[in-house]
This record gives sequence, C-alpha cells and structure tokens, in this order.
Amino acid sequence: MSSSSSFSAVVQPRRARLSDTIAEQIEGLIASGELKPGDNLPPERDLSKQLDVSRPSLREALLVLESRGLLQARRGGGYCVTDVTAPIITDPLVHLLQRHPSTVDDILELRHGIECIAAQFAALRATDTDIKKLNGLVTRMRKRRGEFDAFEDAERDVEFHMAVAEASHNIALVHVTRGIFNLMRMNMLRSREALYHQQDNVGLLDAQHAEIAKAIAIRDPAAARKAANLHLSFVQASLREVAMTDLEQQGARSKRVRSQQREAGTD
Repeated sequence: MSSSSSFSAVVQPRRARLSDTIAEQIEGLIASGELKPGDNLPPERDLSKQLDVSRPSLREALLVLESRGLLQARRGGGYCVTDVTAPIITDPLVHLLQRHPSTVDDILELRHGIECIAAQFAALRATDTDIKKLNGLVTRMRKRRGEFDAFEDAERDVEFHMAVAEASHNIALVHVTRGIFNLMRMNMLRSREALYHQQDNVGLLDAQHAEIAKAIAIRDPAAARKAANLHLSFVQASLREVAMTDLEQQGARSKRVRSQQREAGTD
C-alpha cells in the first residue's frame, strides 16, 4: 500500500511539542486503519515535506512511536507499521478446535456475528480503493475456478473477508477480525475441503462473494448484510448436508460389514 496520500501538514497546538503532535497524527492514522500492519512509511525526507515539519522533529516522533511498539525500523532504513493485534484465538486453541469437527458450527456462528456487521459498515464507509480491492479479489477467485486447490482458495477467501472488515473502517472490528485470522483460515479450509465434493459449490461461493462486493459498491448496507448472511447460511447448511451424507455412508458401510460377518459366521 502507498501511504503517502494519508499524511497532511501538521498543525501544532500551543504549548505542545512538535514531535508529540507528529506522533499523534501518525498514531491516529494507525488507529483509523489508514495505515495497516506492514505498510511502509514514506522516506524521511518525503514525509517531512508532506507533514511540513523539520526532519529532527520527525525523527524524534518516529522514535517515540517505535518505543510504543507501533512502528518498526526496517533493515536498510525507514519504518513500517507493526501488527499490534494480539491473536484472540491462540494457536493451541486453533489446533484443539481443528481436531474436533463438531466445533465448525460454533465458528460459523461467530463469523455470522462479525462478518455480517462488517459488510453492513463497509457498505456505509468503503472508499473507492476498498471497493477496487474487493472487486479485484472477486475476480481472482473466479479465475481460480476449476483448480480445486482448497488451501489456496481458503487463503483468498480469508483475504476477501479481511478486506471487507478493513472496508468497514471500524478499527475495533478490524482488530477483532485480525485476532481470529488463523481460526478463520482453518474454518474456511475445512469448509472448502468439504464443499468441493460438489463441483457446483465453487461457482456458488464465487457468486456469493460477488454479491457481497456488489452491495458494498452500491452503498447498500442492508443488502450487504443480507448477502453476507446468505453466504454464511449456505456454507453452514451445506456442511451439515455433507456431514449427514458422511454419517449415512458410514452407517451403510457398518451395515454391510455386519452383514458380511453374519454370512461368514464371525459375528
């Protein structure tokens, strides 16, 4: 991401140190989500011009933000935004949930609560850049149709829903979504693996993502929330159907085994 357009000239309040004012402005951009984890700040010379401040004052502000853990010095010079989001769901819990398929419904219920709200706010607040990113992700997912790579498709799926959260411009919602990122990835991978038993599901998932992006693009919060709800409800219902089919097949296999054992006199 190019972050240069986010900065504007610093207005120094009376009785405030210039470096503190600079730090406050950059901190505000991080808090609002305009500066995201991994974003590089412009070179010091360029940034001092954009902020209309001296380089020594800027340097002092950057050191303050680095000490707060908000910026990280890059090898070779410059700074990037650090990821200050602590995982809400820890890796041990992710692995625990992964080993118990019955938790898939629980995770989807959590996603319902988060992603429907994210889509609604995204429709109200998304910038043209946000919408362009969402449409680009939809196009990428459609181009992958037919490849049936569950892992790669799950990565794109998570990326799309993360982009919806970022388009909400609700910093708390963004950080919560980032905090359950690994859980979402695991859930989407498991969902994709199960749903790929039916080829038509791939096209349906792509169409549902496109509907979410379209509703956000036309600034219709009710439609965006509805599209997100329909998408997650489809995934939930489809997974339950797959689970029932698996149980029926397992029951049929057990019945055949018992029948064969009786015929062989080994029951």
